[in-house]
Amino acid sequence: MKNVRLGTDGPVVSQFGLGCMGMSDMYGPADESESIATIHAALDAGITMLDTGDFYGMGRNEMLIRRAIEGRRKDVFLAVKFGAMRSPDGSFNGYDLRPEAVKNFLSYSLRRLGTDYIDLYQPSRVDTRTLIEETYGTLASLVQAGYVRHIGISEASAATIRRARKVTPIVALQIEYSLVSRAAEATILPAARELGMGITAYGVLSRGLLSSSPVTSPKDIRSHLPRFRGENYEKNQALAKTLGAIATSKNATASQVAIAWVMSKGAEIVPLIGARRRTQLAESLKALDLKLTAEDLAEIERAVPADAISGTRYGEDQMRWLDSEKAATQP
Repeated sequence: MKNVRLGTDGPVVSQFGLGCMGMSDMYGPADESESIATIHAALDAGITMLDTGDFYGMGRNEMLIRRAIEGRRKDVFLAVKFGAMRSPDGSFNGYDLRPEAVKNFLSYSLRRLGTDYIDLYQPSRVDTRTLIEETYGTLASLVQAGYVRHIGISEASAATIRRARKVTPIVALQIEYSLVSRAAEATILPAARELGMGITAYGVLSRGLLSSSPVTSPKDIRSHLPRFRGENYEKNQALAKTLGAIATSKNATASQVAIAWVMSKGAEIVPLIGARRRTQLAESLKALDLKLTAEDLAEIERAVPADAISGTRYGEDQMRWLDSEKAATQP
């Protein structure tokens, strides 16, 4: 495992991050003991970045991570997203990035994680009801106070990124990025690079779509996502099979090829691997050994074109919160 700098002047982190959402939420029941063992295996493999959100499992994910990193806090770069509000039934209920809300979210995260600082703190979405300058001014004050080491931004348009960056340094953009989610390439990734920001890429397997991971639980969020429903799913499975055939020809798995493709798009990109079992983690880590040539990349992109996917990333209710999608082509 190599280390990379997150942005031009940001912190040094592992070239992979471990996305922890699935250990507590979204994909059906998970084995907490296995989740903790997976976090330990990731740390032992040299992964330093653990990516979570205070709304993953409505706090349970942070408490899980607290148990997993006990005695190893110095080895961990904690990246925490915040801002999402949820109802008692688990449904999402909008986003709140008012200054007083930001401080409240942080206070609870610090307590649940059992730490006195968070390495990377980032709003999970853009709250159009609150001026971005107010939100990032508050985050800057939390850095000054020592509660936050670095600030990030997530799923924001290029224009919003520029506005936030005028208020305070931002070391990283988090955004969904994969072979089949490439809208950010037009203006958002170039803006982040121009401003010297690193990029943490989630959804690199498109929630298991590219690896043909089956939906086995009614509590799996994918059963409600457009890309996993009806004709969309049938068309998308054909893409996954095509990618799988290419991977087989390279003695690899579709997951490894998809991860290696994301890594090929720039040293400033840190893929977040959403493993919740040690076997998944071990498979993903083998992508580090997969070297894709220019010819390989061209073959993959011909087989899985950027516009080939059927269906949006999220359902209509969630799509309306994506500032990155509303203004994906704005400079």
